[in-house]
Amino acid sequence: MSKLKEALYRQCMDYVQQRMAAAQQGIDEAQQAAKDDTKSSAGDKYETGREMAQQETNRNMAQLTEANKLKIALNSITTSGVTNRVENGSVVTTNNGNFYIAISAGVLTVNGDSYFAISPASPIGLKMKGLQVKDKFNLNGKLYKVESIL
Repeated sequence: MSKLKEALYRQCMDYVQQRMAAAQQGIDEAQQAAKDDTKSSAGDKYETGREMAQQETNRNMAQLTEANKLKIALNSITTSGVTNRVENGSVVTTNNGNFYIAISAGVLTVNGDSYFAISPASPIGLKMKGLQVKDKFNLNGKLYKVESIL
C-alpha cells in the first residue's frame, strides 16, 4: 500500500524539481541578458533593459524560494505507515475524489487513478485534517464522505 504513497510523493518531488529548474533557468537567462546588454548611445534604453532583467531575476528568485518551501514541506512527509486520521502525507479516498495531502501540485495519476495533490493549508485540506473513515464534511455546498485513509 505504501507504494501508492511513494509514487505520489515522487510525482510531487518531480513537480517541485521542475519548478526549481525553470526558475533557475529564468534567473540565468535574465542575468545573461543583463550582461549582454551593452551600453548604447541611448543610456535610457540600457538602463531600461537592465531594470527589466533585474525584475525578471527577482520574479524568478521568488519562484525559486516558493519551490524551496514546497520541497521543505515534502521532506517532512513520510511515505510509510498507515494512520486512521487524515494528516500530512495521507492518501484520502472520498465519494467526491481522491486526495494526497502534501503540496498543491494539481492532479497526479497512479495506475490510471487520479489524485488531487493538495496542501494541508488549503480549504479542503483544513476540512479533512484529523478526520477518520466515515466522517463527512461540507465544502462549497458539496458533501464529502471519507471512504479510506492510507
